[in-house]
Amino acid sequence: MSNIFFNIFPNENFIDLGMYQYGCEQCEPGHSFGPAARNHYLFHYIIAGTGTLMADNANGETQTYSIKSGQGFLIFPGQITTYIADQELPWEYVWIEFDGLRVKEALALTELSKDAPVYRSHSKNLREQMLNEMLYIAHHEKESPFHLIGHLYLFFDYLTQSAKSSRLVKSSKMSDYYIKEAINYIEQNFQNDITIEDIAAVCGINRSYFGKIFRNAVGRSPQEFLMNYRMVKATELLKLTSLSIADISSAVGYENQLHFSRAFKTIYGVSPREWRNQHR
Repeated sequence: MSNIFFNIFPNENFIDLGMYQYGCEQCEPGHSFGPAARNHYLFHYIIAGTGTLMADNANGETQTYSIKSGQGFLIFPGQITTYIADQELPWEYVWIEFDGLRVKEALALTELSKDAPVYRSHSKNLREQMLNEMLYIAHHEKESPFHLIGHLYLFFDYLTQSAKSSRLVKSSKMSDYYIKEAINYIEQNFQNDITIEDIAAVCGINRSYFGKIFRNAVGRSPQEFLMNYRMVKATELLKLTSLSIADISSAVGYENQLHFSRAFKTIYGVSPREWRNQHR
């Protein structure tokens, strides 16, 4: 393995689970990164060596963890962290940065949190399968985005299964039913002029309660989810069709093209036309 190799994932149009960057590194003694905060989840698995993680907990208090081979650590969005390789036996690790609309809900079933960011597997077999998927992704950067996303799903499954909390008993809750109904309604009606009140009404609950349980489960408000979903669909149309910006705006639920362009720029930082030119 070379000292370090690093790749940016070429496509972010995956809603439930997406990847941003990944790589491997054989750290130099004392190599450090931070303090810094990430915009997405970032998972490191330690192949060999040891080192130290300093991470803010849920209360913003910095905690220190010693992490060795066979373990890992998960950095949460917005969490300030610093990590340092040991002077005598520095880390060799592989990492993946990921995010998605279903990530928070899945991680809630594990022992991983801002208060407990160290990964310790309950299963050697699942841990090894997770590592194999991470190494596969890291060494196959020339494969298509869909191919790599398939392996990302396998990695995430092995991660969550191997770190699943023994304290949590999976149960069917009415709130889970509401969230699934809401997401299903959005997926089928995003192109229409729907409101958050419409979505809550489909679930048979009031908007205030709906907004609360949706944010708790998904990690963002219903408005943010709906806008992000529409914008991802818009990028697909921009890249794969020759439809006008006005037609795409209407196709994803915006009758006002100006409102669509503003929402698109909020998510992607450029106008729809600029995005199309950059990705053709």
